[in-house]
Amino acid sequence: MRKTSEIRETSDMKKVLSIAGSDCSGGAGIQADLKTFSAHGVFGMSVVVAVVAENTCRVIGIQDVTADMIEKQIDAVFEDIEVDAVKVGMLSSVVCMEAVAGRLRRYRPKNIVIDPVMYAKNGCPLMDPQAIDALITTIIPLADVLTPNIPEAEKIAGMTIGNIEAMEEAAKQIRGMGCGSVLVKGGHGTTPSKAVDVLFDGTRIRRFEAPRIDTENTHGTGCTYSSAIASNLALGLEMEQAIAKSKEYVTTAIRHALSIGKGHGPTHHFYDLYKNGLKKF
Repeated sequence: MRKTSEIRETSDMKKVLSIAGSDCSGGAGIQADLKTFSAHGVFGMSVVVAVVAENTCRVIGIQDVTADMIEKQIDAVFEDIEVDAVKVGMLSSVVCMEAVAGRLRRYRPKNIVIDPVMYAKNGCPLMDPQAIDALITTIIPLADVLTPNIPEAEKIAGMTIGNIEAMEEAAKQIRGMGCGSVLVKGGHGTTPSKAVDVLFDGTRIRRFEAPRIDTENTHGTGCTYSSAIASNLALGLEMEQAIAKSKEYVTTAIRHALSIGKGHGPTHHFYDLYKNGLKKF
């Protein structure tokens, strides 16, 4: 029989849901999210909105899950399990966006992190270009924090971003579309030596900096970063602290990225575990 303390520890585990596409190569999407959740000690759940046949080099095909099945997956989770945070990733079509938005409005979960995924790391589109208006009107207002990279922020804000000041302006414009906070990620580069992300919460600008790492193995970094933020919010951290710790985590995952495949390899979600092993109790 388990000790009372062991039962309490299990019941207190935070639970985080990923609503995103499936990446069969394991580096991005649902697979990256679940690895990141596990690395943060939270219980991960998933709603698959699209099956993506992709690898480190290219996207071969995308098959969307029906709106009805997306809604049923979300119902299955929320009718049974308390959800402490939600990470939303790839939403490829207007129909998919409307299904997800409808259920999020119904269940009103806390700590919604939305990563507006538009392109794979190799540049292949993962969102119907005609769906951007629906993203702005239907999905963005649901976010407690939105995490676009520079190309995505350019599409959403309708502007060119060439420096940190432009990142800040884009964050302000996007935040005006109804979300709680906007984190514009600088991994695509406005500074040569540092990766600078910009957060605007409606009141002030905050920058998060890390050394820029010279590697092509960055498949799934956006998924990993946003799911780390969701994990840290579920664990009770305030927004800025959650982002700072997630920035540190994803930087480590990139620094020790894996040379798997012939293209952009995946980040190392479990580097600390592989280095130090499981804790001994």
